[in-house]
Amino acid sequence: MTANLITFRPEDTIDHVITVLTRKRISGAPVVDDNGRLVGMISEGDCLKEIIKGQYTNTPKFPAAVSEHMTTQVFTLPPDISIFDAADRFLTMKIRRFPVVKDDKIIGQISVSDIVRAMPKLKASTW
Repeated sequence: MTANLITFRPEDTIDHVITVLTRKRISGAPVVDDNGRLVGMISEGDCLKEIIKGQYTNTPKFPAAVSEHMTTQVFTLPPDISIFDAADRFLTMKIRRFPVVKDDKIIGQISVSDIVRAMPKLKASTW
């Protein structure tokens, strides 16, 4: 799990999101409110919607707010989930990242890559 997350706010612009995602080389991030509660997820795919809109309006900037394009139905995982149960959720739900939430606050994010990187570290006795 990654605990030091890049997050966005609903009022951030898509232009800002594109800049950060590109600079940090990530494909998406959680969106949190002023209290640190998870309110959505924003991804490169979500940003494409504003990019396409910019093509039609011939604008090089993407001023739409994150809240206009973010995914609001976010599936989360609890911090105490086993690595095997998490792996199963990735497969069955076909999602590439899950926010990890405890007491309504986001404490991290786990990705498919995190699961794959953790497997070689597991001892045979844990299987």
